[in-house]
Amino acid sequence: MRLAKPQVDIGLSTNDIEPMLAFWQGEAGVRFDHLLPIRRGQNQYRHDIGGSVLKLNAHAEPLPDVPPSGYRELIIAREGLAAPQALADPEGNRVRLVPPGTDGVTQIGVRLAVRDLQAHRRFYAQALGLPEVRPGVFQAAESLILLDEAKDAPADAEMRGRGWRYITFQVFEVDREHAAALERGAREAVAPVTLGTTARISMIRDPDGNWIELSQRASIVGSLEPSS
Repeated sequence: MRLAKPQVDIGLSTNDIEPMLAFWQGEAGVRFDHLLPIRRGQNQYRHDIGGSVLKLNAHAEPLPDVPPSGYRELIIAREGLAAPQALADPEGNRVRLVPPGTDGVTQIGVRLAVRDLQAHRRFYAQALGLPEVRPGVFQAAESLILLDEAKDAPADAEMRGRGWRYITFQVFEVDREHAAALERGAREAVAPVTLGTTARISMIRDPDGNWIELSQRASIVGSLEPSS
């Protein structure tokens, strides 16, 4: 996978945005960038973490009470820390602030609980083409994906629900990357579609059904034209 941006983005969903904003901008210390209206009843509060975007999706309609996804923790490297700090936002979403280099994280890491570690190692290595820097840890340029085998990992993760729900890879040609991922074992969730003048995106799913967005964003790559 050819990345257009050397960082992974991560999205979570909530029905109660104000305490979430207070936590993430205050206690967690991430920088608010801008508000992006997604559709009627959904606004996305975008925050910058060393180039990664933390997407706080605020939904007006009640989100269904479904089990958590496999995305379990956001790890943020923070200069000046003497030791890791484990935090949780008002809805229990876990974040860990760490001195740079902890567990190999120099920017951000996303910890993912999986039912079958070997299946996910094959998925990230083959379907997504990311390098495995040590067993179960994959590098997406500056960001890391850390896999942990867990009995409570989901069998069919839902996109619509509270908490961590998806990660995003910014790519140059979403149609090409989407097709390649499907050929190599990914499941299709949403075929490539253009969202106005902002981005052309698609969604795929990993072996446990966790959602992964592929995004060809105009502000990064310029053109939204599908690859030929």
